[in-house]
Formats: sequence, structure tokens, C-alpha cells
Amino acid sequence: MEATVSQSLRLTTWTSSDYTVPTMRNSMRLHTIFEKKKRDNNNMLQCNHLATIKPTIGHRTTGLKASCTSQNSPASLLKSETFITEEDLLLKEKSEEIKPCLSGRCIYLVGMMGSGKTTIGQILSEVLDYSFFDSDKLIEQTAGGTPVSDIFKLHGEGYFRNKETEVLHKLSLMHQLVISTGGGAVIRPINWKYMHKGISVFIDVPLDALAQRITAIGTASRPLLHHGTGDAYTQTFRRLSKLWEERSEAYTNAHVRVSLECIAEKLGVGDVCSVNPTQIAIEALVQIEDYLKE
Repeated sequence: MEATVSQSLRLTTWTSSDYTVPTMRNSMRLHTIFEKKKRDNNNMLQCNHLATIKPTIGHRTTGLKASCTSQNSPASLLKSETFITEEDLLLKEKSEEIKPCLSGRCIYLVGMMGSGKTTIGQILSEVLDYSFFDSDKLIEQTAGGTPVSDIFKLHGEGYFRNKETEVLHKLSLMHQLVISTGGGAVIRPINWKYMHKGISVFIDVPLDALAQRITAIGTASRPLLHHGTGDAYTQTFRRLSKLWEERSEAYTNAHVRVSLECIAEKLGVGDVCSVNPTQIAIEALVQIEDYLKE
């Protein structure tokens, strides 16, 4: 499947869902990530924060939480015995229910920068047995590995948006993919034409939570977030608010909306930072299933 995808796209620099995604830290608890089970005498699961994005379904570690503050301190590395959680079982059950209904259609994740699309996308690809692609990473690879921030500097945003549209067009010709899109992919109507060949899912995260997370990990890789003078969080929040004003209406074009505030309310927690990636992935599958029933 993965080899077929790469050949069909005719971009030999593109890689499959197993390519390495750069490690991110302080992920608003959106990035509770699990390494695959170690085959050792202790039958233990080593959990390195964000070292591996795909979870091993049915195996979970406890106590791993990344701070949702502006303090740039990495989450602790914890060891825990392997066990099966209700969330793992529900995620697997829901994925098995919905997969036949998808009929191979691709899933496109849209949302503001820092909303956790890559992590959630890889969880969904794992349980649905789909391949995963990050559109920004594909653009970088077609540019010889040039980071998005440098593409903006060297060629401008217009050039990047053209490449983004080309990537989405090629992906739209494929099946059984989960695709994490860039935050600004929604601003071009032609991109929606391609994404609507599959199912588009809007990951809706409050701006204050996004600003906290992005401030914590830094804005060097975020070409549209240029800090002025003053507090970094305040500057990030202001810039995010401006981008939200420009894009919020476009996000409503998504077939499905997954609100972290709604998930937190359902779970009875007061802070969206308490919502973990598995819970978001489950809600995404629930919302997709409801959409397909309409």
C-alpha cells in the first residue's frame, strides 16, 4: 500500500507513514505518545515523550502528561507496566465500526497551527490501517528538505501555498490516507475541492491553549508568528487571534468539527489541556460516523 502511494504520487522523496516526524515538546497533553512494546524480560513499555507518534493499540502507560504552561520544560520520562485501558478498547472498537463505512476515503485534518493534527492523524492512521502524510513535510521533502520557515523566507508565502495546493491535489487522487494539513491550507477554495473528495475534520482548540503550547516550544518553525517586543505569550496570542479572524470562516467548510472544549465538558474536566490524543481521536471517529449516517 505505502509503496503504491509513493509511486502513484511520483514523488520519490515522499515517504510513507513510517517516516520520522521531528520531536515536539510540551504538547498541551495533545501528545501522549507511546513507543511500541519492548520484548524484554520485564515485559515493560518504555514511554519516551514524543519519540514515536504511532501508539500501540491496546497498550498504554500511565502518568505521562506534558505541561500546558509557557514554561519550556520537557515532560518526564516514565516507565509503567503495560495494560489495556477502556479508551484503547473504545478507540479500536470505533475504528472497526467506521472503517467499512469510509470505503477507503481519505481523512483530512485541518485546524490552527499547534492543534495536534499530526499526532492525532497518526493515531487515526494506525487504528484504521491507513497511511499517514503531513502535507508540510511533503512540501519540505519536494524542496530538498528545506524547512517551511526557510521556504517562506526564500520564496514567499505565495510560492508555498502553490506547492501546498499541488500536494493536496496529488493526495486527493489516493485512497486510505490520513492527511495532516497546514494551518493555512483552508484559505484556498481549490484546496477544499481536493479535500472534499475525502472527509475533512476540523480540530478546534481554544486560542489561549494554542498560544501556551506554541510559546512553550518556540516559534522558530512558525513563519507566520513573528514576535514583536514584549511578552512572548501575548505576542503569540495576538498573532493567532489575527490568523483566526482570517481563517475561522474557512474552517466551517470541514465536514466534521472536533471541539476540545466539548470533549473536556463530556469528560467533566475543566481544562482542555487534560484531554489526551486518544480521547480526541475517539471523538473524531464518533463525529465522522455521525456525518456518514446523515
